[in-house]
Amino acid sequence: MRKSYWLTLACLLLTFRATAATIALTGGTVYRSPSDPPIVRGVVIVTDGKIAAVGGPTTPIPAGSMRIDCRNSVVTAGFWNSHVHFVQQKWSNAATSPANELGDEMREMLTRYGFTSVFDVGSYLANTLALRRRIEAGEFAGPRILTTGEIIFPRGGKPADAVMGALGFIVGPMPEVATPEEGRAAAQRILDGGADAVKIYAATWAGPHIVMPQPVVAAIAEEAHRRNKLLLAHPSDGNGMKSAIDGGADILVHTAPNAGRWSDDLIAALMKKNIAVIPTLKLFKYEARHGRQAWAKPFIDAGVDQLRAFAAAGGTVLFGTDVGYMEDYDTADEYRLMAEAGLTFRQILATLTTAPAERFGFDSSSGRIAAGYDGDLVVVPAAAVDDPARLANVRTTIRRGAIVFSNPAF
Repeated sequence: MRKSYWLTLACLLLTFRATAATIALTGGTVYRSPSDPPIVRGVVIVTDGKIAAVGGPTTPIPAGSMRIDCRNSVVTAGFWNSHVHFVQQKWSNAATSPANELGDEMREMLTRYGFTSVFDVGSYLANTLALRRRIEAGEFAGPRILTTGEIIFPRGGKPADAVMGALGFIVGPMPEVATPEEGRAAAQRILDGGADAVKIYAATWAGPHIVMPQPVVAAIAEEAHRRNKLLLAHPSDGNGMKSAIDGGADILVHTAPNAGRWSDDLIAALMKKNIAVIPTLKLFKYEARHGRQAWAKPFIDAGVDQLRAFAAAGGTVLFGTDVGYMEDYDTADEYRLMAEAGLTFRQILATLTTAPAERFGFDSSSGRIAAGYDGDLVVVPAAAVDDPARLANVRTTIRRGAIVFSNPAF
């Protein structure tokens, strides 16, 4: 049944590409951005991979367009997932693996949940760049990929190869540094290799608990900023947060339940330095999946409380799930926990669209529905406005004007 559906969809897409270059989404409630008033019974026209027009029900639809009926649905800009990993074994040998297999995996992990852009925050750079090249060349469908490549660890902090292998990850070298000079050199190598940013472990999570000294963080940050690149930091706990904040990190890739309540002073420091936070709240539930959920609840609640305080203060929040480390790709719990932290539908939508587009330098072409912007769109049930968990129930994902996922249940 599933195989037959995807074969039918593939045939339809091939037929469409041969006969039309325009898609018209009609009848849905269109959110041009999280802050703009929605357009009821709106129309979005995508031509040659770009948004050509957006407007009300009288918007002209070019002859020969492929129409998508979006009644009882919401249409938004394509989603960003700002925390993914291409480190699972299935992504190995990306330059030569069969395109259809890689395309299937991209759909299952990312495009079926509306992600048209992702930031890989820890993988093997050459392998991930091969994935990106093949997607951009049209060999298989997938999102825009930004990547940090290899993570920089404090000396002695990299997980053992046996641990990485047991987790089902590709096993290979990642840099460990102990001095500012080593940190700067590692950042140079990664950025020279084509990475879009640098990622560090400000404090490690596996093996011995090691904090990266603030002067080392600062040297890495200086090298990244010298090239107009961002520094992303895994905080783990309060000590890691302090090292990351004081050292010049731009984004914390997790909240840090181990750090307890975030004080007003800590939040003020994050705000003053314009540090964005990726909550990854579902991760804490996932990590406790083999134990009793009652044990995990205080830990999960701490992350929710940290997000609540940070968002209430006006902090920049970026949506991210840690899929690729997590094998459970469903995004519903993340949305549910973000709503529990007090974020509204529009605020969550901002974490998926305008906020990451701005933070990563794509705000002139991504993150909103406007003429001339990328033809990256998502169609979700109208019920998502009142129940953000329904954002996970994606009906259609469009990337560069091509349908890359369509849910047969709609």
